[in-house]
Amino acid sequence: MALAPSVAIILLAVYGFMVWTGVVSFTASKMLPSYEFVGLDQYWRLWSNPIWRIAVDNIFIFAILFIAIASVIGMALAILVDQKIRAEGFFRTIYLYPMALSFIVTGTAWKWILNPGLGIERMVRLWGWDSFRFDWLVDPRFAIYTLVIAGVWQSSGFVMALFLAALRGIDEDITKAARLDGAGSFQIYRRIIIPQLGPAFLTVFVILTQQAVKSFDLVVALTAGGPGNSTHLPATFMYMQTFGRDQMAVGAASAMMIFMTVTAVVAPYLYSDVRKQRDDT
Repeated sequence: MALAPSVAIILLAVYGFMVWTGVVSFTASKMLPSYEFVGLDQYWRLWSNPIWRIAVDNIFIFAILFIAIASVIGMALAILVDQKIRAEGFFRTIYLYPMALSFIVTGTAWKWILNPGLGIERMVRLWGWDSFRFDWLVDPRFAIYTLVIAGVWQSSGFVMALFLAALRGIDEDITKAARLDGAGSFQIYRRIIIPQLGPAFLTVFVILTQQAVKSFDLVVALTAGGPGNSTHLPATFMYMQTFGRDQMAVGAASAMMIFMTVTAVVAPYLYSDVRKQRDDT
């Protein structure tokens, strides 16, 4: 009885609207919902839209670089903090601080930092390097990489926390025995510790993937999809089509593509977790 209201709200506001979005994607809806079913026409329109194809290309570039770089930096920070260094709590707080900020704040801050007239480029030129250029934010060829920079800065601390928890869960007797056998630190990490971080790697991959696929506010704050349409991601394309161009059905179709992508990533993880729990019992 206590849970019933929450369950009802979730069923309606989450799963109900997911189903409704799927239904709308097969209709001729524009500014307002219309239940004139047109089959897969909206999906054909979606994939024939050049901006959507740009968004799909961008999400692959963004997701691959974002996940890889954030994972490497996060693991490196976790290994550093795990060395029982002095002021560990201070460094852990510093690394985790960006995660406490919203992506809107992160995007706005990095928009100033990467602005050629305000940030890094201007600062270096004031130091005397007049030929220095770092104008990725206004260059359509490189603007997508500014999203990677801001996203990695925001998420690396969170990845560090996940890997640090996994490192602290490894039995120290194993590493002590390896040191007694003459193994160096590099060999211990490569052959003993890192192989035991498999579940942490999987968790990081799933979380960062769904975070990358659903990225919206970072793009809006940092590049607004520009210059031109060079930094649009599927989530910003969905918003633009639904609320900017009154193409609700096309926006719903893009939302379903995002949903299916996230499901394809999360479903195997959930299945393996459930299967592991069942085997343990």
